[in-house]
Amino acid sequence: MKLIFMGTPDFAVPALDALLAAGHEIPLVFTQPDKPSGRGQKTRFSPVKECAISHNIEVFQPLSLRRGDDAIKSFEVIKSINPDVIIVAAYGQILPIEILEYPRYGCINIHASLLPRWRGAAPINFCIMNGDTESGITIMQMETGIDTGDIMLMEKCEITAEMTASELHDELKEIGAKLIVKFAKNPDEYLKCKTMQNHEQATHAPMISKEMKQIDKGESALEIYNFIRGLSGEAYTFFGNKRLKVFSSEIVEIVSNELDFTCGDGACLRLLEIQPEGKKRMNAEEFLRGIRKD
Repeated sequence: MKLIFMGTPDFAVPALDALLAAGHEIPLVFTQPDKPSGRGQKTRFSPVKECAISHNIEVFQPLSLRRGDDAIKSFEVIKSINPDVIIVAAYGQILPIEILEYPRYGCINIHASLLPRWRGAAPINFCIMNGDTESGITIMQMETGIDTGDIMLMEKCEITAEMTASELHDELKEIGAKLIVKFAKNPDEYLKCKTMQNHEQATHAPMISKEMKQIDKGESALEIYNFIRGLSGEAYTFFGNKRLKVFSSEIVEIVSNELDFTCGDGACLRLLEIQPEGKKRMNAEEFLRGIRKD
């Protein structure tokens, strides 16, 4: 089967590799434009672009699929290839109706939740932050609504009490690769048996802003513990005027050091691994020793 693949981050790479290994023809990959990153602001390729280049696949990086010259050119490129299907995995752009409806099998999305739960940009983070005990992958047919399309395949996985968002991410990307190959092997079968989502049960996982990552000490200890797991090192708090990224924590019986605190429900939380702004990641004891020396 001839297909176009659209994806950007590491989450999408196993699916692209698996489709190629299964023998599908992928003449073109869409990914987000290169962006500067790191302290030196060096331009880096997305993980999907690096994967495509390693397989000698042409890469197309439009600024938008919906507006301007890039949108016109994108549709022309897609028509020139005339794919049977477009596979989308964490691409990062909204597809217009003319692209959604163009391929014979439409556009198929690898979504990292058990839809209709956690539609949107950050399903992995939100399911951990909300204390869910299971997640999974949904293979769905895309439509103009965000993650509202019909479901064709789904596989669940357990979320343990200690699992972080990054750990769940790594498990789900492999499940996604397996399921999309299963779909691509016999798309007619799965499209014929697709099921509509129950829209009344939908929950939403929007893009997480910097402001949303600050720990609210007024919440319960369990809520904060899950919040920290769900952000995998992006949650932060302040120690005096020092901004600290928080990687892990535990619920304890009593406050016993300067980084412990009493939460909104009266229970106590201990920060275990942190990263002060401009410094390396360290355990809480190492940080406190440095503070006491100062």
